[in-house]
Amino acid sequence: MKPEKLLASVVADMGGSDRAGQQEMVRRVAEALDTGGHLIIQAGTGTGKSLGYLAPVASWALKTGSRAIVSTATLALQRQITAADAPAVIAHSGGKLTVAVLKGWHNYACLKRVNEDMRVALPIDGGATDMGEEVNRAREWALTTDTGDRDDLVPGVPDKVWSQISINKQECEGKDCPLIEECFAESARLRAHAADIVVTNHAMLGVHSMGLDLLPHADAVIIDEAHELVGRVTSQLTVRISRRELNRIARMIRSAGASDRVFNRRADALIDVLAERDGRMRRMPEEIREALVGLSEALAAEVEKEQWANAFQADIDTLVSGAGDVVLWARDESLYGAPLDVAGPIADRIFDERAVVLTSATLEIGRSFTPMAVSVGLAFPSQGPWQGIDVGSPFDYQSQGILYIADDLPAPGRGGPSEEMLQRLADLVTASGGGALGLFSSRRAAEVATDYLREVTGLPILCQGEDQLSTLVEEFRADEQVSLFGTISLWQGIDVPGPTCRLVVIDRIPFPRPDDPVASARTELVGKRGGNGFMQISATHAAVLLAQGAGRLLRSRKDRGVVAVLDSRLATQRYGGYLRSSMPPMWPTGDRDIVLGALSRLSQAARGDNPEEFEEPGECEDPPASGASSAEAGPETPPEEESRTNPDQRGEGRREGQDEGMHEDRDAGDGSSP
Repeated sequence: MKPEKLLASVVADMGGSDRAGQQEMVRRVAEALDTGGHLIIQAGTGTGKSLGYLAPVASWALKTGSRAIVSTATLALQRQITAADAPAVIAHSGGKLTVAVLKGWHNYACLKRVNEDMRVALPIDGGATDMGEEVNRAREWALTTDTGDRDDLVPGVPDKVWSQISINKQECEGKDCPLIEECFAESARLRAHAADIVVTNHAMLGVHSMGLDLLPHADAVIIDEAHELVGRVTSQLTVRISRRELNRIARMIRSAGASDRVFNRRADALIDVLAERDGRMRRMPEEIREALVGLSEALAAEVEKEQWANAFQADIDTLVSGAGDVVLWARDESLYGAPLDVAGPIADRIFDERAVVLTSATLEIGRSFTPMAVSVGLAFPSQGPWQGIDVGSPFDYQSQGILYIADDLPAPGRGGPSEEMLQRLADLVTASGGGALGLFSSRRAAEVATDYLREVTGLPILCQGEDQLSTLVEEFRADEQVSLFGTISLWQGIDVPGPTCRLVVIDRIPFPRPDDPVASARTELVGKRGGNGFMQISATHAAVLLAQGAGRLLRSRKDRGVVAVLDSRLATQRYGGYLRSSMPPMWPTGDRDIVLGALSRLSQAARGDNPEEFEEPGECEDPPASGASSAEAGPETPPEEESRTNPDQRGEGRREGQDEGMHEDRDAGDGSSP
């Protein structure tokens, strides 16, 4: 069946309607699969991306007998694809395609560990009774389940409990395990090697890019949520040596029947050295190098040919011999090493000699797809030509949403939220009667804003960290007066359609922290190559997050609301146009009174007092926000389509990528970036 007809059949069966962007996506993806092309396709919220690529993938697999790998960043989308979208497409395809899901080691129970002595499985540091019962329940489940997949354990268990019945990739004995024939992870890999469509995640792609052939051969790779790919691969390739890791290795040495005495002495020496270090190191200090080499020698003297030992030795080798290709830093008595660039591994190990489709709602940065192509290696001449297209969104952003930039507020500084910003935030949330999703660049800023608004507005405010995030989101979803404030976990992936979320507030432009070691190293690299490190790294990072954050507002064609950015630099600085051009094209204004009036009418509509809601923003008299012209960094008019054969003419060398994004603990920049 042709992909267009397959899509139409699935959509009709689901009771859906035709969407021009989805239909265009099907045509473009089918063309890339047939020609082995490389395609970057931006599809706005509401397009129906998963069906937009699954229909042509199924049609192509039936026609050619080839296998495709589909990778996502989140477990939620992975479950949606495997449980709903892929089965629906296959049911209408007329063929007998098979789908398999493949996750990392830690997502599967380890039968060898489950069968170990209960003393190993039970927690020993308090709460033994409650946690012990949970561990026993998880162990009993592991002995009866067919999959060993954590998602199939219902109700679920906390991470501490799950860690008692699972292992990470360094601890796995691989083919030497006596229970290899019953191994859940191995069974999942065997199913993947027999499937027509393999659904995995970006972390697994990261492991594969290291040279470990965990994924089956495929003639096509589809990367959904592609804006997350560089960050997830970077995270997966980052080496960390901490006290906890060293204790784990010592335990494994003892389990192998060897002595850990010398290893522990060398481990203590390394921790003592790291205790005096904090932050990025442009070259490895000799005392750290000596401590690492000592650890390696101590391990080699006691243990040979163990997979976990080889993996730890490889981590040490990466840190010691990484030279300029590894970013080194110390923090909290731990040593880290992250790849300076992941474009090469992605291009060489994941994209080379196969059809590639990258898709997301936010791939066009500053009205160009080139930054995305460069960051993932598609811009290498060896990869051949690539195309970047935007199939649009079914939403009418100009009439559904307002982008308010508070250009009269002082620029944010390092001292946390200003009194003026907090008061403006209170004005906005009061006018909207709640229903606000507050996206903050740091945990501290979210907590300060929560305390302030609780005191001056009396409205119910939830703050990330006060409960499980899923619980907080459900409370926010259930009450139209409740607001939810938080950091990175709320900027992406939160889906709350309807009047419950009628105001999204962004406290400041989410530049990387100035002390972020990977971002700073990549910025320096761009500068050495003659580029603008701030624009290519910091501004690109901020543009993606701003687009993702603003995208939390409109989740259906009936939604209306306001995105309020309380950072005046978005309107006053030259890079503001570059950042704004990556955000959804809502109607812009800097007029506080117009926005408060619109929010007041939205509040009345949410309560049922004003069924007509508020007038369409496009009919207002207010001009666009100040500084609305595009910065020099990007063109005035976004191209309908980009094609590049060799967009970067500097040769075959690896290119810099995007930084890995905000960390939950360290959050985003402190506002000191330009």
